[in-house]
Amino acid sequence: MEAIVALRRRLAALPIRHPERLALMDSMANLYAVSRATLYRLLRGDRRPKDAHRADRGKPRIMPAVEIEHWCEIVAALKVRTTNKKGRCLSNARILELLVEYGVETPDGLEKLPPGRLSESTLNRHLRRLGYDRERMTREPPAVRFQAEFANALWHFDMSPSDLKELETPPWLDPDRQGAPMLMLFSVVDDRSGVAYQEYRCVYGEDVETGLRFLFNAMSAKEEAGNPLQGIPSAIQLDNGPVGKSAVFRRVMECLGVEVILHMPRDSDGRRTTARSKGKVERPFRTVKEAHETLYHFHKPATEAEANRWLVNYVTKYNHRDHRTEDHSRQEDWLTHLPADGLRAMCSWERFCTFAREPERRTVAIDCRLTVAGVTYEVDAELAGEEVIVWWGLFDQELFAELGDDRYGPFQPVGGPIPIHRYRKHRKSRREHRADQVAQLAEKISIPRAAVSGESDIVVCASPGAALMPPVKPFNGPDPFHELTFPNAVAARQAIAEELRLPLAKLSDEDRAFITQLLAETLSRPVIIATIRTRFPAGRKGGIA
Repeated sequence: MEAIVALRRRLAALPIRHPERLALMDSMANLYAVSRATLYRLLRGDRRPKDAHRADRGKPRIMPAVEIEHWCEIVAALKVRTTNKKGRCLSNARILELLVEYGVETPDGLEKLPPGRLSESTLNRHLRRLGYDRERMTREPPAVRFQAEFANALWHFDMSPSDLKELETPPWLDPDRQGAPMLMLFSVVDDRSGVAYQEYRCVYGEDVETGLRFLFNAMSAKEEAGNPLQGIPSAIQLDNGPVGKSAVFRRVMECLGVEVILHMPRDSDGRRTTARSKGKVERPFRTVKEAHETLYHFHKPATEAEANRWLVNYVTKYNHRDHRTEDHSRQEDWLTHLPADGLRAMCSWERFCTFAREPERRTVAIDCRLTVAGVTYEVDAELAGEEVIVWWGLFDQELFAELGDDRYGPFQPVGGPIPIHRYRKHRKSRREHRADQVAQLAEKISIPRAAVSGESDIVVCASPGAALMPPVKPFNGPDPFHELTFPNAVAARQAIAEELRLPLAKLSDEDRAFITQLLAETLSRPVIIATIRTRFPAGRKGGIA
């Protein structure tokens, strides 16, 4: 093409009838071994650059576009249906074999792919072109970023095992469990500002009691001046772990006026990761483990209190760092976006303990005592022998008892049995007063003698038939087998002939007239048989003289 352009430029500089034009054409034709006609055709521009693709590119030629899209949709559906939790599913080659040999049941019926109609490479190409490939079918929907408008509008609460695993000298040990408790990181993060509060706790797992203790510390005013996070949030978000599923946790949050928001169960919302909004609480976990706990290779905390002191020092520095979007720190963002009506102050520990109670159904012993979690309580005498609902506290020793709509308590733990010669009597309860009144009334009341003897106090001679008889209605039930009544006169005549062991045509005119009159009066089987036996007594052949 460059030589043609140069030749056209040199020819344009010469007149049309110039003899050099012929010499240029001959030399160019000899150089490229083509004819002068080819050169003239190229100079006219008949040869244009070819298209990079076919005119029908992207349009299937083996079958209509609607049909190929339908089969691509079926293949994608089979891959989704056969995908397990590890991500394995049927291959496209195997799906084609199944579609050709057996077909697939769809809402429109059984559909089979004709043999040789679709190859694996063609199917893969159209799956990518139409967007039915596995990558696009399993891609999550776009994420939606959210942020609370005010501070303490939403907290994120979560727990994560520390990389330190456990302390050399744990603060406590459970004799019923093996090994030392695990060092766990408890964290809450304000959704608006990103301000975090974290603590170390030695636990054997995610338990409600430790979680509630941590939340009380997070909502209370801090002694350290570097962390201003405090107050009761409007809502708290956490996962579906043991804490989130606990009825005690929900009851405490309800008493505090905190809305509990749990992550949706896994695979309950299609392809979306239901716990995708945990990044705001997971980010501080990762920062602490990478920037703070890695220093434990040089110096390890000896106790839980020492580990928490070191952690508070680092979390304070973390809160003074830049906000994720604003041009100030996380702590400044929390202080400048407080609610207009102020923070909701946290209650006292004693008040908080009254919220953390768990119900349990128990039967009170005859000595008004019951044992809960190894602790013996003595309740009101009115509850002796009753099945009650006891509300025992997670953080205190007080106990309440509930019987019906009445609540009793609080009751404190008691010691062992009362020593001899120091017996004291319980004050009578309302139930005992009622029982005494009923006992006194039982001694004074009586019933008439007639209730035992059947005779009235004033004897009146009367016939036995004078006794009142209840009205009786005769039984009128169905007769499915015609044992009481003949269905018609013909059946009655057949029964009479069997009874007489003689055809009725051999009877006299008088006897036949008698039978006709009898059947006209009744079709009752017992009446007809008895009347026939009376008129035709046995002992004579056929019952006839």
